[in-house]
Amino acid sequence: MLTQALAGWIAGLRSEHIPADVKRQVALLSLDTFGCALSGAVQPWSVAIRDWALDGGTPSTGAARIWGEAAPRLRPADAALVNGAATHGFEVDDFHNAKVHLGAVVLPAAFAVGEAVGAAPAAIEAAIVAGYEVIIRSSLALRPARARERGWHLTSVCGPLGAATAAAMLLRLDAQRTAWALGLAGTQACGLYAFTADGSDSKRLHPGRAAQAGVMAAQLAARGLSGPTQIYEAADGGLLSTFTDQSDPAQLLDRLGEHWHAPHTNFKPHGCCGSAHAHVDAALALRPRWRRRGRVRAGMASIVDQQCGYLYRPGTALNAQMSGRYAIATALLKGAVLPAQFEAPCLADPEVVALANAIEIVRDPALDALYPARFCGWVEAETVEGRLERVEVLDPSGSASNPQRPQAIRAKFRTLTEGLLDASAASRVQAAFEGLDRTLLRVLLDAAVVHRVA
Repeated sequence: MLTQALAGWIAGLRSEHIPADVKRQVALLSLDTFGCALSGAVQPWSVAIRDWALDGGTPSTGAARIWGEAAPRLRPADAALVNGAATHGFEVDDFHNAKVHLGAVVLPAAFAVGEAVGAAPAAIEAAIVAGYEVIIRSSLALRPARARERGWHLTSVCGPLGAATAAAMLLRLDAQRTAWALGLAGTQACGLYAFTADGSDSKRLHPGRAAQAGVMAAQLAARGLSGPTQIYEAADGGLLSTFTDQSDPAQLLDRLGEHWHAPHTNFKPHGCCGSAHAHVDAALALRPRWRRRGRVRAGMASIVDQQCGYLYRPGTALNAQMSGRYAIATALLKGAVLPAQFEAPCLADPEVVALANAIEIVRDPALDALYPARFCGWVEAETVEGRLERVEVLDPSGSASNPQRPQAIRAKFRTLTEGLLDASAASRVQAAFEGLDRTLLRVLLDAAVVHRVA
């Protein structure tokens, strides 16, 4: 049975079973996640979710903190919701080629439960690694491009399973109750891509809700509430038959504990959909030679065109962040695709809008054959000499193949937290993540208390 085999592995996993390099990579990604959360917490959609979680409660009695705040605030499931939504608050959190965001789901779940139970640092680190692994493998088993074609947001579908994994490990559930936790998490799997139709805020909610669902699932399993122990493989209502017509069940257990997917997670140097990052990289490379107002073409995999190739109309920041056209146009015209480029004046800039909608989108079968195993793409632009020049990118600059990734993530953390943490606090938080297996969670969270300027 797939579910029970996975549950047995989760229940038996310990820190010493995880290779040191895997833990180092995930600790680095966790630093990135935390910086995204601190900076994303100020966004109006993050504030709305925080206010909902605090509404009618007694903030001083919760067991888990809202990150950046001084005191424990909420019960763990609700803290995971708030912190997960804040992490995904501005589309700069990590993602894997399995078309899932990871840190925004797993880290809030692991920290919330870890804080509540006083877990050892090494146990929290192991829980984060395992949560990443289960989300990625769950999505790969669904064949992510096929499931995405049906309108599913896979972070929200697979995220509860990874959050339940992390929480179950920290609650020290046995294999049976871990299987229940997976079942209770999987039965809450959901998440629709309809947000691209109008640029609504629902996408910001998805990782937080996934984290909340997973924590709740594990806590309920710990109290004896049973969940389906065939949540993946059940013929009627199992994940593998419900969310896709072309599942690949072998991906769930293949070389489990030997081959680790988590280190191949991408971080985001650009503030837009990960599927457009290759195009941004290509556009930035072409920018010095591009003839302003010259012809621009972009090659996309078919599913990326479906997801990001729509005509751009000024509206919400999310509408722009999901638009490949907007990302390419902004890269060419502004030289960056960062939070500043998603403020109202830029969203409605007539030159950006005109260029975005003049871009010719080409569905490239060669890219279809590569995506999503590689988040690839190309851009052609007319140069000042009057010829079309193409730049092809097979792996975005935030991928694990970039040798400068560790330095880039640390620099990004400093940029994201500038004005929120003073230099000393930022250094302490960075050091805490680089020693995540040794740092008490209380020490890390104390160092990260934000002093926001009113």
